[in-house]
Amino acid sequence: MKKKKIIVPFILLLLTAAALYLVFFHKDKTLKYIPENADVVILLDVKKLTGQYIYSMLTHPSNWSGDSTQNKKSMSLQDSGIRIPDFLQVFHLKSSGYSEWYSVMELKDPLEFLIFLKSQKFVNKGNNHFRKDQLFIVVEGDRCIIGTSDKAFATIKKQLLDSSDNKTWDAEYFIKGSVGSISFISGQRFQNFSIDLKDDEIEIKNDSDSQILNGTNFPIQHRNHFLEMELDAESVKKCAHFFNKSISDSAQINHIVGMVDLEHVNDTIISYSYDDNFNEVEKKTIQKLIQPSYVIGIESKDPERVWEYFQNRKWINAQNQFTLIPFQPNMINRIGKGVVIRSATNLIPLSPRLNENYILIRNSALLLASRKNLDEKEKRVISDIEYILYRNKGMEYSVKVKAKKGEFPLILRW
Repeated sequence: MKKKKIIVPFILLLLTAAALYLVFFHKDKTLKYIPENADVVILLDVKKLTGQYIYSMLTHPSNWSGDSTQNKKSMSLQDSGIRIPDFLQVFHLKSSGYSEWYSVMELKDPLEFLIFLKSQKFVNKGNNHFRKDQLFIVVEGDRCIIGTSDKAFATIKKQLLDSSDNKTWDAEYFIKGSVGSISFISGQRFQNFSIDLKDDEIEIKNDSDSQILNGTNFPIQHRNHFLEMELDAESVKKCAHFFNKSISDSAQINHIVGMVDLEHVNDTIISYSYDDNFNEVEKKTIQKLIQPSYVIGIESKDPERVWEYFQNRKWINAQNQFTLIPFQPNMINRIGKGVVIRSATNLIPLSPRLNENYILIRNSALLLASRKNLDEKEKRVISDIEYILYRNKGMEYSVKVKAKKGEFPLILRW
């Protein structure tokens, strides 16, 4: 009798442990929905994120009551007819726009998914093709393609849904222990960046063990500009390439430092109307605009060559304005070992070099005020951010999104 009393609880304990393992730790690492012409892949470890969420909930009981509306919305995805994968796969295709991202999801109940789309106010464009704002979805049997554009839907369908010999990947190629990853693919080469979600920050970096770019050692509080940056020659080329601009070696730029502030300015709009006697009447209207004031210092061993390069690219006009920057007016001048570009208002002095490679963007109330088309949730998330910091040293890269200290960790706030 005593043996039965011991064995039954022991079996129940084993079954509970097995169930917990299957729910939270056992993962299907086979990735079936990444096309061969993908050049960027984002993976999200759904089970790890779920475990992190449950742990945060258990350690913050004051959040248990929560917002019932928000809880219903989070639960609705579970009941949407989508089969939640162990690893969510999002990809970008070669030669497509920067804003074009796609994902393929399996459906456990296609009819229930169609009902879900209708409840979320997606517009049916015909042939199971749906759209809501900038989100596009096409349903193909028991799977669907989701994208920020629908331009590549036909290509993705042909490669991933219609082909029987579609290549599969192993998740370990992309992610190793972090809650998510961003991977850049070039031929057979992978450059992986881990994504870690902490209580009040999100950090993306390519070497999870490195302490070289430890943000706690970075002197970010020395100034208070909206944007600050310092870049070496190699970083200048990479940033220029990202914005579809080329900086040739012939320019010989070896260092850039810059600061930007946001300010309210009055803009006068002049319009004309006619009185009862058909006389022209001038009307002035004052409106407040938000625009940047900035200073950018460009250093080179041969400043004259930099000036000539800018002139040959027609980036300097007859008024000595640097036209590559859309915020006018500004002035570009040759000073010392390089050139300096300044906005015409609220002149900012160039600050001393830190001999670091970084771009720091601090939050600003003016930034939020300038975005009129944001919904309440988007405004809440943006206002919660303290700063975004990009750093690079050698072959190590890091991006940190730092949130303000709050009562709850980010996973419960956002």
